Amino acid sequence: MDRRRLTSVGRAWRPLGGLLGPAVGDASQSLGALALSATTSLVTGFTFAAAAGTLETFPGLLLFIPAAIGLRGNVFGPLGSRLSSAIRAGTFSWSWRHDSLLVQNIMASMATSLGVAVVLAVIADGVAIWLHTGPVAVIGIADFVVVSVLGGTVASIAVLGITLGLAVASARFGWDLDNVTAPLVSASGDFVTLPALVLATLLIQRGNLTLVLAIIFAVAALVSVVMLIRSKLLIARRVLIESLPILLVAGTLSLFAGAVLERSVGRLLTYSVLLVLLPGYLSTAGALGGILTSRLSTKVHLGLVRAAPIPQGDARDDIRITFALALPIFVLLAVLAGTIGVAAGRTSPGLGVLVAVAVTGGLVATSFVAAIAYYGTLLVVRFGLDPDNHGIPLVSASLDVIGALTLVGALLLWGVA
Repeated sequence: MDRRRLTSVGRAWRPLGGLLGPAVGDASQSLGALALSATTSLVTGFTFAAAAGTLETFPGLLLFIPAAIGLRGNVFGPLGSRLSSAIRAGTFSWSWRHDSLLVQNIMASMATSLGVAVVLAVIADGVAIWLHTGPVAVIGIADFVVVSVLGGTVASIAVLGITLGLAVASARFGWDLDNVTAPLVSASGDFVTLPALVLATLLIQRGNLTLVLAIIFAVAALVSVVMLIRSKLLIARRVLIESLPILLVAGTLSLFAGAVLERSVGRLLTYSVLLVLLPGYLSTAGALGGILTSRLSTKVHLGLVRAAPIPQGDARDDIRITFALALPIFVLLAVLAGTIGVAAGRTSPGLGVLVAVAVTGGLVATSFVAAIAYYGTLLVVRFGLDPDNHGIPLVSASLDVIGALTLVGALLLWGVA
């Protein structure tokens, strides 16, 4: 067999018939991370389904969950992206000095998580009151603060450890952090945050105890943010100042995604397997966007991607990879949720319908992912800001809303009552 024929056979055996071209290594890393994310999201989904009683006991809590879960990914996804850019640029080191790049990034991430958690709790209270105008009483602002800060802090510590572990693993095994951070941080955020929020509900509606805890948490968050802004740690200050506005916008958009779900809660409870599917569906759409924006951010830093009305070169290749990854992952997610969910006694509209819903809604969501990630990254750079700080929150927040709308739209399209 001559060399040309060997080359032809080699191409035929590449994933998707060679569609991914030389990027097959990057795609394989991303596909593995996304598959792991989709699988672990089922645990979150079952936790979500099991918490249906808690959601009914505390009206308003459901609308807050996408924002609370999304905040972990929006804070620690960019952390991974910044570390990836530093590793690729040769400026990263495992120094634990208080003024090192690593420690300043960690301090900024934790302070940002605390501050945004409090503000989102206040906004969530207003949205909950607006949604529930009838006789049903929603949980109060102190309850939202306790759930947001206490549950969020426990989850943040865990997700921070996972993010740093990924950085270690990337150095040890030669992974590209841009390919694995978004899906794995998103999955771990889902996996850890929802149980933490449910546990935090044990301390709400406890009268003075809840109120005192809420005040303590709010003051601690304010002090941590102010002290960091007034410090001489330039990297931490920049990350904090640039991150706070976009995270607040992202969180507010996620609250409206929660409002969409709150309005559709009857449909979700009719077929409880949809509750199993929901966390993975939202996190997969967000993870695809996170991978794309992380890769674009790094390539912008390295001068490999430049502004153009239509994506060119590396940017076009990365968008193509995103679509190539989306189809098998949404199919896998639906099949796992459908088969395991039914085996566990969850009601279902049928596996075929579930796959159709996930794929239809997922591909529409991916189309929005590509546009938001590409043009959003270019817009951020145009204003002189760091895309590592803004790309993932921008995509994730948009995808919370778009993901919720595309899922509900797909349910309507396929006649799921």
